[in-house]
Amino acid sequence: MQQPTIHDIARLLEASIDGSSETAISGVNKIEEAGTGEITFLSNPKYAKFVATTNAACILVSTDYSPSEIVSATLLRVSDPYSAFLQVVKLFTPEQGIEPSFRHPSSAVHETAQIHASAHVAAHVSIGKGCVISANVVLHAGVVLYDGVSIGAGTTLHANTVCYQSVSIGERCIIHGGCVIGADGFGLAEQKDGSFLKIPQIGTVTIGDDVEIGANCTIDRAAMGTTRVENGVKLDNLIHVAHNVVIGEHTAIAAQAGISGSTKIGKRNRVAGQVGFVGHISTSDDVIVYAQSGVAKSIAHKGVYFGSPAIAVVDELKQQAALKQLPELLAEVRRLKQELEILKMEISKTQE
Repeated sequence: MQQPTIHDIARLLEASIDGSSETAISGVNKIEEAGTGEITFLSNPKYAKFVATTNAACILVSTDYSPSEIVSATLLRVSDPYSAFLQVVKLFTPEQGIEPSFRHPSSAVHETAQIHASAHVAAHVSIGKGCVISANVVLHAGVVLYDGVSIGAGTTLHANTVCYQSVSIGERCIIHGGCVIGADGFGLAEQKDGSFLKIPQIGTVTIGDDVEIGANCTIDRAAMGTTRVENGVKLDNLIHVAHNVVIGEHTAIAAQAGISGSTKIGKRNRVAGQVGFVGHISTSDDVIVYAQSGVAKSIAHKGVYFGSPAIAVVDELKQQAALKQLPELLAEVRRLKQELEILKMEISKTQE
């Protein structure tokens, strides 16, 4: 592939050019690590200190950016440098080379499964009875689909993903390696003797369109009804979604979060790493929860929440600030108690 020039990239992004436009661009990199011939971007102001020292040939900056020092790199001015950079990254991302209309001879496909002619079925894939695999689906090595699974067009399941019976996955999804979708929820009834009776998990899992699920996530089937991950949801690695959970569209959840059964997460929520949700609660749309928070009750209003239990971030920060003053306050209380004891003694003496 011929390397694009700065002019080519500017035309793609509809960017204005400050500097030379004929330099060929060989790749992309971070601003502090970029080498000769590479393109980078400035989005976060804390990285502005690298603009004058970077070896990059070209930097994507905002339309109103004004450098404080002389800059040797060409500046491409765009409304959103980060989004523009993502477009440029695609120019330098090699195609996976997935062969369409391919079925590896080691794959095991039930005779009733419907597989579109354009699908790619890799080595040791197992496809159960009544499965429906749509156009341009890619099933990487070791994928296992139980009976009745349906997968929408353009979706990719990476190696060793397992979908239990009747799971439904939408179009253009990406499911990374090692995910288990549709395993039984943690439904147990404790008996009088302390033992447990398993509650049958007879529901299913439905995943919408344009969903991405990170490696080694688990999404449990509903006890009854549906565990639902709506359109555009993005899940990081190592996330557990319990039975009958609903995750609203365009919500993003970072690694190691856990959502207990029957909890409903609103639309466009942003959940940081290691957040835990108790069961049978809900969150409003447009909620942000900071890392390691414990959400113990429903959140009825959009906003930013933090702590364990999670409360509005302003209130949590006030409480943390107050806690820092606690040693001084305790020392002050002890001093006042001592002064009070001395005062009592003096009063007692005068009364004698």
